[in-house]
Amino acid sequence: MIKATLPLTGIAVLRFLGLFIVLPVISLYASTFNATPLMLGLAVGGAYLTQVIFQTPIGIASDRYDRKKVVMIGLFVFMIGSIICALAHNIELLIIGRLIQGAGAVGGVVSAQVSDLVREESRTKAMAIMGGGIFSSFTIAMILGPVIGANFGVDYLFAITAFLTLCSMILLYTKVPDTPKITYSFEGIPNWQDTLKDKNLWIINLSSFLEKTFMTLIFVIIPLVLVKEFGFAEENLWKIYAPGAILGVLAMGPASIIAEKYGKAKVVMLYGVLLFLIAYACIAFSDFNTSSPKTILFITGIMVFFVGFASLEPIMQSLASKYAKAHQRGAALGMFTTYGYIGSCIGGMAGGILYYKLGIAEIGMLVACICVIWMVMIVFLKNPAKQKNIYLLLSEYEKDKFKALDEVEGVIEWYVNESEKIIIVKYDTSFKSQDQIMNLVQKFKK
Repeated sequence: MIKATLPLTGIAVLRFLGLFIVLPVISLYASTFNATPLMLGLAVGGAYLTQVIFQTPIGIASDRYDRKKVVMIGLFVFMIGSIICALAHNIELLIIGRLIQGAGAVGGVVSAQVSDLVREESRTKAMAIMGGGIFSSFTIAMILGPVIGANFGVDYLFAITAFLTLCSMILLYTKVPDTPKITYSFEGIPNWQDTLKDKNLWIINLSSFLEKTFMTLIFVIIPLVLVKEFGFAEENLWKIYAPGAILGVLAMGPASIIAEKYGKAKVVMLYGVLLFLIAYACIAFSDFNTSSPKTILFITGIMVFFVGFASLEPIMQSLASKYAKAHQRGAALGMFTTYGYIGSCIGGMAGGILYYKLGIAEIGMLVACICVIWMVMIVFLKNPAKQKNIYLLLSEYEKDKFKALDEVEGVIEWYVNESEKIIIVKYDTSFKSQDQIMNLVQKFKK
């Protein structure tokens, strides 16, 4: 499991480090071009706008073609966009570069690669490793981004992003195996539309949307408020981001254990959203007088936000992969990631506009109210079934006879990994035991 997971985690870490490293300072950088609030929002959210357009089609394509090749093409496009951003000398060129960055929308495909290469029993751990790696990249970016941006310029950050993407392409080519060939327990082309019928996937997708909306929104607000209103030096922003990120790292482990080991994913989701509500409520009641205790309230809101974000981030993608069947996984994870990027796009674009048009108090109260609705929505989320897999040698069984399992209660799905020459039967342990499944499949032996 580790051998298959680490290279893909490395690719995700390098890619997200490049994406996150500009996040703490890009709103300040865009404002140096005398950008309008709308143009500032596009500079922040433009990369996410094209992610929205390309993420799900690329996920669907990866279900039909080699995922490794799809990821390589996406990383190359992302690198080209980063180079354009590094060379930008006006707001228009910066926005063009950000739009091209977003066209390399392979986040969901990398997650699907993990699902392809790691067996079901180890997939939760693999997703947790990847989620932890991505959050680590987020932590590093929060510290390095403001320091490098203030001392060398944000264009250097985009150059670093391009270099990191090149490194991830090399890692993909040299260390990640080819996508295994898998056939499924149905006839015809995979029907990605089936993912639209699952209530749980809808809730997780909407949660991804809201989480990323409020994450991007707060990172538009924080540097503008701290620098323009509190009088912080740009190079000192890391002093706010670093403690918050460290608190997030400390919170992430317990949240993952409670969600995965003890099957309390819904509880962790509710807890994370409640922290979002508290964070934005603190921001709403803060003001800009540095001698006032309310300044501490603003910074407290940032710290609480980091804990909430770290609690939600590692488990949502894992839940999306559990709710989707094997033949839908690329499309489902692509759609999950698309909803996240829609949120990032809206959060980035709305952040600049709302900051100048409404103010911090109004933004904070609006988000807090939405969080209440979000918590009500999560109440209807179902914890994933307790699933187990049985692995059978293809050479010992008649594959066509397994179609009879489609009508058996408790059998979630079955499919064939042609590369490893095995048949996988996934079942719900609350309905069937391993012995019962084995008794059923004995009839299918050659």
